[in-house]
Amino acid sequence: MDFSRTLRDRRSSRRLSQLELAVRAGTTQRHVSFLESGRSAPRREMVIRLAESLDLPLRERNGLLVSAGFAPAYPRTPLDAPALAPVRTALRHILDAHMPYPAIVVDRHGVLVGANAGFALFEEGAAPELLEPPVNVYRLALHPEGLAPRIVNRAEWARHVVENLRAAALRDPDERLDRLVAELAPYAPDVPPGPGHLGFAVPLRLRADGGELRLMTTITTFATAADVTLAELRLEAFLPADEATAARLARRAVTGPSA
Repeated sequence: MDFSRTLRDRRSSRRLSQLELAVRAGTTQRHVSFLESGRSAPRREMVIRLAESLDLPLRERNGLLVSAGFAPAYPRTPLDAPALAPVRTALRHILDAHMPYPAIVVDRHGVLVGANAGFALFEEGAAPELLEPPVNVYRLALHPEGLAPRIVNRAEWARHVVENLRAAALRDPDERLDRLVAELAPYAPDVPPGPGHLGFAVPLRLRADGGELRLMTTITTFATAADVTLAELRLEAFLPADEATAARLARRAVTGPSA
């Protein structure tokens, strides 16, 4: 990457002026201008401050450092490495504690990293190839041979998933994420939002063997992580949106899908 162009592109994508970025980073507009034009070379500390001021993901902060001629500052440790054993244990505890409700851990591209037993709810009826590791949960959710036929509010949910992925790709450019958006976008019906549309607050209405389940989602990220792998993990927990759903999920956990 070219540092000057990358800095300018990231600042523009966040709709910050040079002055606004300078104030955040504790420098002058003139210095930011010189950095973006290539007239000045940044110090390592300045690159880190600029990356933090732009709220770049750790992966991109490393990239910005490399483009300026410095070594990456943040490690990227494989999740199965011995050093992350305590993290894996903690994630397992969190997932299991969320039962009887589904919960999953995914990476930034939607690849399934971990799940509790409740995730079986989303696997029912899916084509075997969609369940072959590595499972992409967004593909599983929207593919015609995956979860999609069982989603009551399919158009609304598909648009919700695709728009969130598209926003992530715009915020933090990533060719792999762009390809995923291009793949999944045709699965989102071109239907305008209805009068009750609430943007991000889209429940998942799912057909199950005992009727309809209404679920809402919460997303937890490891915002203070100093490791790229951990910073890119997302814990997605599904919660019942009504008492009937809560009761049915509790019964399923004991007796299985026929509940």
